[in-house]
Amino acid sequence: MTRPWQDRTKQPHERARELVAAMSLQQKISQLHGAMDTIDIYALSEQARESGADLDALATQIRVERHVDGIDELGIPRFRITNGPVGVGMGDGTPSPPATSLPMTIGLAAGFDPALAREYGSIIGSETATLGQHVLEGPGVCLHRTATAGRNFEYFSEDPYLSGVLGVEITKAIQEHGVIAMGKHYVVNDQEYERFRVSVEVDEQVLRELYLLPFEMLVKDASIAAIMSAYNRIRGVYATEYRYTLTEILRHEWGFEGYVQSDFWSCRSAVPSLNAGMDHEMPDAKWLNEDTVTAALRDTSLEIETVDRALVRRYTQMFRFGQFDRPYAPGEIDAAAHGAVARRIGTGIAVLLKNEGGVLPLDPDAGSIVIIGQSTYADDACLGGGGSSKVIPLYTVPPLDGMRDVLAGLGGTATVTKVTVADDLSNLDEAKAAAAAADVVVIMAGLVATEGEDQAGMNMVNDQDRLIAEVAPANAATVVVLKDGNPVLMPWIDAVPAVIETWNQGQEDGHAVADLLFGVVNPSGKLPTTYPRSPGDTLVAGRPERYPGTDEGDGYPVIRYSEGLQMGYRWFQSQGIAPLFPFGYGLSYTTFALSDVTVDAGERPGESPLTVRATLTNTGDRSGAEVVQVYLGLPAATNQPPKRLVGFRKVTVEPGASAPVDIVVDPAATHHPLSVWSRGDHRFVTVPGEYVVHVGTSSDDSPARHRFTVPA
Repeated sequence: MTRPWQDRTKQPHERARELVAAMSLQQKISQLHGAMDTIDIYALSEQARESGADLDALATQIRVERHVDGIDELGIPRFRITNGPVGVGMGDGTPSPPATSLPMTIGLAAGFDPALAREYGSIIGSETATLGQHVLEGPGVCLHRTATAGRNFEYFSEDPYLSGVLGVEITKAIQEHGVIAMGKHYVVNDQEYERFRVSVEVDEQVLRELYLLPFEMLVKDASIAAIMSAYNRIRGVYATEYRYTLTEILRHEWGFEGYVQSDFWSCRSAVPSLNAGMDHEMPDAKWLNEDTVTAALRDTSLEIETVDRALVRRYTQMFRFGQFDRPYAPGEIDAAAHGAVARRIGTGIAVLLKNEGGVLPLDPDAGSIVIIGQSTYADDACLGGGGSSKVIPLYTVPPLDGMRDVLAGLGGTATVTKVTVADDLSNLDEAKAAAAAADVVVIMAGLVATEGEDQAGMNMVNDQDRLIAEVAPANAATVVVLKDGNPVLMPWIDAVPAVIETWNQGQEDGHAVADLLFGVVNPSGKLPTTYPRSPGDTLVAGRPERYPGTDEGDGYPVIRYSEGLQMGYRWFQSQGIAPLFPFGYGLSYTTFALSDVTVDAGERPGESPLTVRATLTNTGDRSGAEVVQVYLGLPAATNQPPKRLVGFRKVTVEPGASAPVDIVVDPAATHHPLSVWSRGDHRFVTVPGEYVVHVGTSSDDSPARHRFTVPA
């Protein structure tokens, strides 16, 4: 059989069209969907909820059947799909192959470092390729609208620009390895509560300026190959059937040339989904099966050209990345080399929240150090979020082993012991006694969130707040190490001198945390999401229509984003509420001074690139890195929140030295830094008036202010 689509000199789109033209109807339909045996995910979720069992354990078949069957006579390979976005999780294999368990994505965002994000993506992309997979389902760029959302750990931030910048870098890195990256979950899947049923009502301006923005950046700046459609309804229509987002915006406005895959079981129909612009159903053929598709073609509710279009879109990307021409030959991951990168990433994202009296870094000759905490955080490496993005680690470094390894490397004489506190705190007296007897106490606490459910509240589980409140007073040299994937409340904050947020670190937890505690690495992370003082300070407090939603008579919950643009730090600043720790906040073991700040709006303000220049001086005695952040206040006529992040740069400076910092903000950039969405013009526009540039080191600490005017 002649196979013109195998001619590598032809363009990917041409090869895809020729392949589809050679396929029978039966073959076409077989390629519209995954090949997993159909299971009732709704019944499975309910079973897990009632029994308390792990949904992962109940749905183990997901681990081994994430693929589309190949067609040998046409040279179509078995199409292998692995989950992300925090590593190669639940790939197609028997069993699902182990990979490097990286820190959670929320932690990566705390790095405020595009270069670090590129390394993160390169690890994921290279391992996906090494394991013979074709697709990595990530990055996830939904936003942290609520502090308790179950998947915040695998999303970046509450800020769309920060999320977009890092998502773009990860996407580019993944696709450099011949792997399809898949942005998810498109769109407004910002909560897990009733995710299969809930409808999100959101104003067009809010949708454009916040929730769509990072997806727009993925498409325009990274040429992402695939998008995953979400579970939820959008304005009453399932995301997999909403032509406005899937076709009008994604393709006609943004120029997306890839394909759209459903989230697992998010497809709810054959004809409406395909016609709306969804191209591929996963993980099975519940809807895009031979009977349903054939019947729809027969009654003309579906056209064969629409079927062909869906396949051409996916095959074009497979040809683009050489996946038809690459044999399946899984290799072995270099565990040591990739683990070293994971460790370096882990130390580059920690956020020092408090350090009174210079308790940190610890002295390697400190005498006796005791680790205290519940098993999840003190006994084992905290691998992080549950659900489909869970990674089977190549190895793990527990906290005690990591501390001892780092101490040995430093030649330190300190001894380290551990007391594991029961989840019911039944041996709390033992922990208090150990704390009183030690020279230094390191309390490890946190939470591990999961796909499929939101947290009940912002407090750490298993009464860990009480653990900290009772143990900390026993020793003045107490450090709290937080290991979580969501902001947490800290009612004990005044009782401890030092707190460091290290996130769910992944397999190198023990080493990375020890590197930070002993000052082998100076923490330089910044919070990618706001930490409230109390639940009453959040945008959903007392507003059930905002979350978890209300039944407005349709039989399903409706969540209204009635806070508008006031989300994240924009909410706190608009409402005049002081958070516990603001977006962009983070301390260091050294100190910095920002001076000589200038702003040049260019020859044509509002059209020319805006250039911010400053001098960053390390005024302390350690090398360290600081993130210079640029926020913009728009004219009053735009009715915007006080500030939006429009630029940042992470700079490393040696003690006593100074470094120049240049940050360029281009009004024409895909994140529309100077613009607002105009309903009347149906596009982003730059409004005439006075703009205020705020420069500093957090959203609440940006004292340098410069004004410029955009003329009418």
